Amino acid sequence: MLKWLVLIGMTLSSEDYSKERKEMVEFQIKQRGIKDTLVLNAMAKVERHKFVPPEYRKWAYSDRPLPIGYEQTISQPYIVALMTSLLNLKGEEKILEIGTGSGYQAAILGEIVEEVYTIEIIKPLAESAEKRLKQLGYTNIKVKHGDGYQGWKEYAPFDGIIITCAPPKIPQPLIEQLKIGGKLVVPLGEVYQELIVITKTKEGIERKNIIPVQFVPMRGKIEEE
Repeated sequence: MLKWLVLIGMTLSSEDYSKERKEMVEFQIKQRGIKDTLVLNAMAKVERHKFVPPEYRKWAYSDRPLPIGYEQTISQPYIVALMTSLLNLKGEEKILEIGTGSGYQAAILGEIVEEVYTIEIIKPLAESAEKRLKQLGYTNIKVKHGDGYQGWKEYAPFDGIIITCAPPKIPQPLIEQLKIGGKLVVPLGEVYQELIVITKTKEGIERKNIIPVQFVPMRGKIEEE
């Protein structure tokens, strides 16, 4: 009887999360202007509660960042959806992410594109994210522990690059590893940060400012410049 009750509790919990996830997509994302079907479907599928520490799971589908340890956070769902949509993905791309964190953004990308390469400078986060993503069945995501400043030249060029931490300026190696026509989405700045989109052209780069944001700072070599 006890085993049956536990199974019922687990089922109800799963159903509750499913309902919360649907409401997250409908009210936090769609109603705020995100219309990209690929992004909406990915946000509806990926179970965000599996990417946050147990003590924060009751807030997993609220529109807020949450701590994941090591002074890092998982971004609020709307910002994840917005940044993903700004890449203008079609489904066949190869994307580089700087700042794996818990792996949630990588999972969203992994639902949409063919290949995701993600770099995390904090080793325990890189290891736990890699384990989590493998357990969830993402065979198209490669995780690397290292400094994202240098990008991942081995797999360059990339159709798009997304940076989920805030550098004071864009690392030049990332521009070099972006394909012509590709987009780089980044929260740029120190005290004041602006989410921007860089499009690489044959003539150089084009920059578009989106909205003010607040991200944890980028660490590593960028701090020395």
